[in-house]
Amino acid sequence: MSVSGIVRSPFPEIEIPDTLLSSFVFQGTAQVADKAAFIDGFSGRSVAHGELFDAAYRAAGGLASLGFGKGDVLAILLPNVPEYPIAFHAAAIAGGIVTTINPTYTVEEVAFQLSDSGAVYLLTATALLETAQAAAATSGVKEILVLGEPGDGAVGFAELLAAARYDADPGVTPGDVVAMPYSSGTTGLPKGVMISHRGFVANHLQRLQAVALESDEVYIAVLPFFHIYGITTLVNGVIQRGVTAVTMPRFDFEEFLRIVQEYRVTFAPLVPPIILGLAKHPLVDQYDLSSLRVIYSGAAPLPQEVAAVCSARIGCPVVEGYGMTETIIAHVNDEEGAREHPGSIGRLLPNTEAQIVEPDTGNVLDPNKDGEIWIRGPQVMIGYLNNPEATSETIDEQGWVHTGDIGHYDEDGYFYVVDRVKELIKVKAYQVAPAELEALLLSHPSVADAAVIGIPDEEAGEIPKAFVVASTATTGDELMAFVADRLAPYKRIRQVEFIEQIPKSPSGKILRRTLRDKEASPT
Repeated sequence: MSVSGIVRSPFPEIEIPDTLLSSFVFQGTAQVADKAAFIDGFSGRSVAHGELFDAAYRAAGGLASLGFGKGDVLAILLPNVPEYPIAFHAAAIAGGIVTTINPTYTVEEVAFQLSDSGAVYLLTATALLETAQAAAATSGVKEILVLGEPGDGAVGFAELLAAARYDADPGVTPGDVVAMPYSSGTTGLPKGVMISHRGFVANHLQRLQAVALESDEVYIAVLPFFHIYGITTLVNGVIQRGVTAVTMPRFDFEEFLRIVQEYRVTFAPLVPPIILGLAKHPLVDQYDLSSLRVIYSGAAPLPQEVAAVCSARIGCPVVEGYGMTETIIAHVNDEEGAREHPGSIGRLLPNTEAQIVEPDTGNVLDPNKDGEIWIRGPQVMIGYLNNPEATSETIDEQGWVHTGDIGHYDEDGYFYVVDRVKELIKVKAYQVAPAELEALLLSHPSVADAAVIGIPDEEAGEIPKAFVVASTATTGDELMAFVADRLAPYKRIRQVEFIEQIPKSPSGKILRRTLRDKEASPT
């Protein structure tokens, strides 16, 4: 289990084939061609596995006819709809790269990701077209593709589906980048996380060895498809496993309960705020959720007490896994592990190693001692796009990813996350970089200095709080409105406290721990 402090997976090593992602996920499609792959939970519109396969290859042909090819970047700005996995794999089949964008982003945020990723095509929906056009105008996007009525200056996605199936050799290898979701990493502004075909294929095979799922599972697809958790479990996992997923283009708790009841959902990959609702919301008692076989939690820490209450109320196990955009999924639990090791994120997946390192000394620690979690395996990212400095800060020369999370493992090889050294704030599982909020606050004429930390919140997990040194008269409400007008809702600052000076180290780094201690102090 552990040699010289290195913890290895208890599962047997697996062979990772040299294959491209789309070829891998579609390899069993012929056996489930008539089975529903994705169902729109609001409209009931359905796409079968065979239809999805055909549409992906036709859309790939349509992209190629527009000039899209090896290494080109397609940005997807969409809610969870059945066309999302079609577009994702169309770009992959044609040899391109997909960067996934949060559909709640503002024009400025979309524009940043388009420019930074080098996107040349952008797929969006009619409802988001105005934002997409404004963002694309300041980037290198050549063409906007639209679901629904395209309007002037855009191409309808339906036109791509009318093309001949793609049958060329895209000229890519399993080691090439296929997806580039954005993450703030352990610090700083969002960065493009380069994930290869091989990385995704490895992670799917790793999870197949560790998670027991039935062929007739019905997933609920409420996780956002732009998030690594959604990309892996839903966009690709549903196709690869030949199961059915019911999508939600926007989250509404009562609609979520209705969909679980109506479609007899068996498998629910969720995030902690939804699990909190299942544990406490009175609406739950009005719905029959007895079809649920298991609930998986990821993307943010889940309090053990919430998991226990939810499990008892719903009547199915609530188990945790662990990963980050940079490592996809590294640990996974099972029903027995959740029961015997409450609060654990599970054991390492096959072909994955970890060690616990004391942050200040670099010493490798023994079981049951807290330190930074380091991870190594075939699912680890290639690196951050055009950012070798940030890459080297996250992945060392031996291939270890320094996660920034503090935790330990027990004698049975089960891991636990107890805190984190990184500065990211997790709001309903979404990453919020303090540096981004601080930079925006500092652009306000009345702000001389600012620092942002996350403070506990029962519903969201954490919310951003700003400490501000004012240069001229202003109010907390004014500053919160200033930020709200420029960023997505989950990034908004919820509290402002005015102070005389931001605590900093001699090198000028903000001492967030001092601010967190101040916040936690009863005085």
